[in-house]
Amino acid sequence: MPKNSKVTQREQSHEHVTESVADLLAHEEPLDYKSSSLNVGGAAGKKVPQLEVPENDGRPAWNSKLQYILAQVGFSVGLGNVWRFPYLCQKNGGGAYLVPYFILLLIIGIPLFFLELAVGQKIRRGSIGVWNYVCPRLGGIGMSSLMVCGFVGLYYNVIIGWSIFYFFQSFQYPLPWSECPIRKNGTLAIVEPECDKSSATTYFWYRQTLNTTSTIAESGGLNVKMTLSLFVAWIIVCLAVIKGIASSGKVMYFSSLFPYVVLFCFLVRGLMLKGSVDGIAHMFTPKLEKMLEPQVWREAATQVFFALGLGFGGVIAFSSYNKIDNNCHFDAVLVSFINFFTSILATLVVFAVLGFKANIMNEKCVVENAEKILGYLNSNVLSHDLIPPHVNFSHLTTSDYAEMYGVIKTVKEGSFSQLGLDPCVLEDELNKAVQGTGLAFIAFTEAMTHFPASPFWSVMFFFMLINLGLGSMIGTMTGITTPVLDTYKVQKELFTVGCCIVAFLCGLLFVQRSGNYFVTMFDDYSAGLPLTVVVILENVSVAWIYGTKRFMQDLEDMLGFRPYMIYFYLWKYVSPLCLIVLISATVIEMAISPPGYNAWVQELAQERFQSYPPWALAMCFALIIVAMLPLPVVFIARHFNLMSDGSNKLSVSYRKTMMKDMSNLEEQDEARSILGAKPGEVPSSVPTRKAYLTPGGNKPLDPNSLSPNSCYGTSYQNAAIKSPPLPC
Repeated sequence: MPKNSKVTQREQSHEHVTESVADLLAHEEPLDYKSSSLNVGGAAGKKVPQLEVPENDGRPAWNSKLQYILAQVGFSVGLGNVWRFPYLCQKNGGGAYLVPYFILLLIIGIPLFFLELAVGQKIRRGSIGVWNYVCPRLGGIGMSSLMVCGFVGLYYNVIIGWSIFYFFQSFQYPLPWSECPIRKNGTLAIVEPECDKSSATTYFWYRQTLNTTSTIAESGGLNVKMTLSLFVAWIIVCLAVIKGIASSGKVMYFSSLFPYVVLFCFLVRGLMLKGSVDGIAHMFTPKLEKMLEPQVWREAATQVFFALGLGFGGVIAFSSYNKIDNNCHFDAVLVSFINFFTSILATLVVFAVLGFKANIMNEKCVVENAEKILGYLNSNVLSHDLIPPHVNFSHLTTSDYAEMYGVIKTVKEGSFSQLGLDPCVLEDELNKAVQGTGLAFIAFTEAMTHFPASPFWSVMFFFMLINLGLGSMIGTMTGITTPVLDTYKVQKELFTVGCCIVAFLCGLLFVQRSGNYFVTMFDDYSAGLPLTVVVILENVSVAWIYGTKRFMQDLEDMLGFRPYMIYFYLWKYVSPLCLIVLISATVIEMAISPPGYNAWVQELAQERFQSYPPWALAMCFALIIVAMLPLPVVFIARHFNLMSDGSNKLSVSYRKTMMKDMSNLEEQDEARSILGAKPGEVPSSVPTRKAYLTPGGNKPLDPNSLSPNSCYGTSYQNAAIKSPPLPC
């Protein structure tokens, strides 16, 4: 072998070769020179095979492209599309809100979603392996993603548990939340005071379902019904993910498609209800002045961010089971637009139903206030001359009441407030913004009690919520299990079951009588800021540390075409800038908004804002700190060589193929040397790019570049580079 061969150089080098690498090289298959394109006497025109990540490396794969798309759609389309997006749309200018949302979807959502899909598909590892690969010192990104997935999974499954409870309660007529319970006191029967002061659906939610306490400091003990519901929810999730994508992929066929069936059914039924058009018209009437408010853009950016599941690790995990040449750009655009149009569909359904409810409540308001006016007329408090002659109290319309109300208010201007009359304006009912659990378990359930065959629609609605939540939980659990299974040799089924058991035990915090307040706490603090930091570091590590040009070239090698140049500028400049603004706005919002929660006060039968006690406030900040702690810890540990760079955590088959490809490059250089060419010099007819997520080039392999302290980490990452790697 020539003295200038890289293999010879490596043998003569005093650098330490780990046992694992030596073992891998010992198992290399010899190069068949007869079939090699480098054979002098070989057939002309044969090309040097490009380096590719093996398709048969033992990693599971999706059964079909449809299964994969449904998995990504199921993960990204969740409960937030049904109860968060409509609320934001109503709050922030109706149809005008769609403009900033769509713009931010194009400049933040799709590019970052594409980035996560690409790195997952290219490196074929979960979040920990991916970011260890790109830049070991930023390997804490994957660990932070895993921590956030854990926090979110704990409380998200509690919401599925609530939906399961309501689902089983729906199999009765009349629905248990349709009327207030009657309390018997001897021979006297009275309506439950707490229910009478609020409403039947509100009472059923706070008292009969949650049996909530008045403050977060009062534990109240475990709620047995909610504990059983949570247990059932974790059994369902565990069965769905226990076999990895082999089981979850099959579940996604139903859990991703069924919600669309229900939404279309509700839309058709809703449009047939009185007042549905009023609700939809109110929803999409644009308030253009709202577009000038920074708060609207901040909330739109946050919703885009969480709607696509960026930073959770689920997107990367699902994509890692794809073929290396899958068109992930098409997937990113398709899933993003499906998510957007699902939000629009859910908004139509919600406001069609809420428009119907608003009409019912407005008519009820008119009847109650008409009775007050009749009482004032009979007691001569009001004169009959104030009543327009065409008004018929037995068939009083909302327009007649509005006219009568206006006349009385004008004449009795001084004493009008003492009459206690309400204006009963439909617009006021429609403007009552409801989101989250208040929308799903109070407002929507109340509207369904007025549907014909209300139990059927209630069953369908809560079964839809279960499936929406299940799709998101499968993605969240995959974001936990995939990186761990990629990194450590543990049995998949045993680890999954163990995760579910631990999560159920930790989730008992949320099924106390005060558990609803902890759900609010985790929702507000465990994901928002940490995930935003995670995503901006993902963006920076690829665009600035790894290099946008290199990444674009890798995409061209992988996809077979070069992505649009607009992505270069979006990844390098626009997205990081937008994310920095979003982080700043989030921190400012947290600083100026008093940390607290809406507590249900039983005596008043209404919600009241309360500040967190000191221990709960410490818990809020602990959630943020714990979620982001891996970022500085891993960076410092690897900077001072206190932690392995993760190279020994890739699967044996993956590392073996990497080393074989490196050996092939060396032998190609040796053959060229025999032919009189310079080592590393590639003829123009031979592709020079390789298929790994490392920059292609034609510079000979430098042994110094195999240092684990280089930015791209380890010996399996630098088969051929243009320039020395940047320190990270």
